[in-house]
Amino acid sequence: MGILDEDIARVRETTDIVALIGEHVALKRSGGRFTGLCPFHGEKTASFSVNAALGFYYCFGCQESGDAITFVRKIEGLDFAEAVERLAAKAGVTLRYDSAGATQDRRKKERLTETVSAAVEYYHRLLLEDASGGHARGYLRSRGFDGDAARQFSLGWSPDGYDTLVRHLYTLKFSRDDIVAAGLAFVNRAQKAQDFFRARLLFPIFDRAGAPVGFGGRTLTDDGPKYKNTMDTPLYHKSRLLYGLNWAKAEIGARDEVVICEGYTDVMGFALAGIPNAVATCGTALADDHVQILKSFTRHVVLAYDADSAGQNAAEKWYQWEQRFDIEVKVAALPNGQDPGDVFKDDPAALVKAVEGASRFAQFKIDRVLATADMTTPEGKARAADQVVPVLREIPNELVREQYIQMVSGTLGIEHGWFKQAIARRGAPRPRGDDTGERRPPPVTVDRREEDALRWAIHQPELVVDWLESSLFVDPVAREAFEHLWSADELHEAIEGAEGPARSLLERLAVEEPIADDEPETVRARLVVNIVRPAAERLQEEFRRTGDERLSELTVLLDQLRNSAGAGWAGGEAAAMQLVRCIPSWTTS
Repeated sequence: MGILDEDIARVRETTDIVALIGEHVALKRSGGRFTGLCPFHGEKTASFSVNAALGFYYCFGCQESGDAITFVRKIEGLDFAEAVERLAAKAGVTLRYDSAGATQDRRKKERLTETVSAAVEYYHRLLLEDASGGHARGYLRSRGFDGDAARQFSLGWSPDGYDTLVRHLYTLKFSRDDIVAAGLAFVNRAQKAQDFFRARLLFPIFDRAGAPVGFGGRTLTDDGPKYKNTMDTPLYHKSRLLYGLNWAKAEIGARDEVVICEGYTDVMGFALAGIPNAVATCGTALADDHVQILKSFTRHVVLAYDADSAGQNAAEKWYQWEQRFDIEVKVAALPNGQDPGDVFKDDPAALVKAVEGASRFAQFKIDRVLATADMTTPEGKARAADQVVPVLREIPNELVREQYIQMVSGTLGIEHGWFKQAIARRGAPRPRGDDTGERRPPPVTVDRREEDALRWAIHQPELVVDWLESSLFVDPVAREAFEHLWSADELHEAIEGAEGPARSLLERLAVEEPIADDEPETVRARLVVNIVRPAAERLQEEFRRTGDERLSELTVLLDQLRNSAGAGWAGGEAAAMQLVRCIPSWTTS
């Protein structure tokens, strides 16, 4: 079952392979061919060749070869059908399938894309024209962004209405299923579709091909989390998305460099300051998939985080990525306490200067230590030497580390051998706790399944709002935390109202983002089954001990859950929901 062969051939024939590969590789004409640096292995001399007439590419260095479909598969991590569909959409080719189901799946994704696109247009119009968007327009002006910037990045405003977007999309004949599946709304307890984004400045997020897939929403008040992103959908996968890549990819290839930021306004600031090769992650930390995607465009990375983040976070991770992906990481030295968006507002030229003067990661960290050192006294130099040793120890390449040791030794006037010995020594781990040496209590731990449900209840309550009850929690700490969470209007209120272990649990889960390895429907099914089953088993034991006449009914339902869950989460959800309807009444009667 798949795409018809003649349609696949049409896709190959109509795709401009030079333009396609040119989105990822800077190509130069060489006679009848085009050449560039291979995106599949590290090289300094161009050995990657594209034959436009035949529609093939070949690398003389690593022997990677293929046609347009092969290239898209490898560069974007798609399967064959996905690659053909991606190219067909770009070329305007309508595909036919020998399976009605495959055609239906493709049309569903197209419909979801149309739904998100309609939402982008609607929210954008409200920001530019509607009175409700006045506060958001004022906020943008305060950050140095005018109406032209809002238009350039298709920014939007979601009003604080219960179902404002939903009702608008209904008038455009989009179904509730499409709206919910696109991550634009969720079904609440009253079984009504409710807008996912309310009272937020919206940054539309596009995939690298330029198709809208979701939003990042910033609150302009103190209510709720500062940023809220579309949950994972058939279109939106945050681990494979980079904000701004759709605009920046050509410039990244042309400049052979990418600037990585932390926020949406940082990307905007860089672009408007004359650095259009900046991208940012979408509500998640930079991960292997992101680096792999960027490696396809360039191997030169400039980190443009605020100074503290760039200097202190995950040094080992960056060194590993440098070796694993054969990339070069530099850091833009931004003013302390300012992110790129702040710098853009005050001095756009300073952003350009920071990127142009970026230094290698190790050099940046060493410079930060030495910049605050008292170089006029022996005590100050000795203190700087002690502080720079951990930075030197982080450097994995022995030859590179040796050169930095020589540099620091010369700067501080301290013998080279002292640094070698200090790096070799690993002091005892610092005790956990504050400066007084007092040990903090260990983190509160509860059943992982119940902890997972609480984490989703905090970060994406729409997945649990219509079924999760306190009676389903076996662990008393988790139950107490849930009761505070559900009785409060917002998270801060819940944490303030809780005490002891329940408060500690809520505080920790508030900063732990849930990891969604599956579609939202599968995540929901997993949560329901994992919570309901132990709750039902506990109640079964109680009924058995007390001789309760409801034991037989409960046992039948529990057996159904066990049997159906064995075939997968989706199968177990229906049986679990039957127990959801029974357990609360059984535990209170």
